[in-house]
Amino acid sequence: MSLFLLNILLAIAWAALTGTFTLAGLAVGMVIGFFALWVAQPLFENRGGGYFTKVWRWLKLVVLFHYELIVSSLSVAWDVLTPRHRARPGIIAVPLKAKGEAEVLLVTNLISLTPGTLSLDVTADCNTLFVHAMFADDPEKIASDITNGMERWVREALE
Repeated sequence: MSLFLLNILLAIAWAALTGTFTLAGLAVGMVIGFFALWVAQPLFENRGGGYFTKVWRWLKLVVLFHYELIVSSLSVAWDVLTPRHRARPGIIAVPLKAKGEAEVLLVTNLISLTPGTLSLDVTADCNTLFVHAMFADDPEKIASDITNGMERWVREALE
C-alpha cells in the first residue's frame, strides 16, 4: 500500500474519530497522518523517503508560487495606481528544460496565473515558451527567473 493512500486512510479515520467529515477535518487528519507516518518512517523499509520528499517539494512549489503571486500582484497594482507607469510590455522566448506535457502545462498555467505575465505559445517540440511580460525591460533576466524559479520548482515537484 502506498504511503499516500495510507495517509488518506488515516485522515478518514481521524475525521471518523472526531465526527467532523468536513474539508477542514480531513485536512487536519492529513497533517496528523503525515506526521504519524513520518515518525513511523523506519517501519516502511526505505519506501517512505520518496513520499516525504515529494510532499515537501509540492509544499515548496505552492508556497513559492503564492510568494510570486503576491509580489507580482503588488507590482502590477503599484504600476496601475501610480501616475508614473513603468510597464514596458514585450514578448520573451524562454527556453524550457521541462520534459513532458504535464511539466510544460503546469509551468505555462502558473505563469499565466501570475499577474503581469501570460503564456502565449509553446513550440511543437516543447523546448521554447513564448511569454508576454508587462515589465519586459530585461528579457534575459525574466527568462532566467522563469527557468531558475517557477520551472525548476515544477520540475522538482513532478520528478
